[in-house]
Amino acid sequence: MIAQSKLNTGSVLMLIAAIAFIGYAAVFFFMNFSSQFLELGITRGQVDVGREEILEFSPSLFQYISHLHVAVSGFIAATGLAVAGLSWFGVRRGEMWAWVTAVATPVLGLAVALPLHYPNGFDTLGHLGPIYLATGIFVIGSFIALLGLLEKPSA
Repeated sequence: MIAQSKLNTGSVLMLIAAIAFIGYAAVFFFMNFSSQFLELGITRGQVDVGREEILEFSPSLFQYISHLHVAVSGFIAATGLAVAGLSWFGVRRGEMWAWVTAVATPVLGLAVALPLHYPNGFDTLGHLGPIYLATGIFVIGSFIALLGLLEKPSA
């Protein structure tokens, strides 16, 4: 019973984090269409022009950046949805394959997305803080769930 309790607790934390990923994606998406245009936590301190200046400089560049914002937000939301489903319907039931896939999915996304934030000065707390918080919750949940998986009796 202790193993199932850990699976339940861990999978709920993983689910909460996955929902936060989806929420971050939604903010990312809607900021593209706002006067802010740039991503959450990115200001003139990181990018010295805004929506109007980019649009004035090159409407096609503006449209290209906008399409990237929308595409990235879609992939973040899709990752969150996949991880939510895997966590709730697989990890909670004690499926190791679901845990491995639920963990590997955001790890791959973050491993690709995060490195270029740092040399380019896009590593602001306002930009990466929400993802770091969700990732922290996810890591804790993943660890608790893994303990439950390892304690679960074999069938």
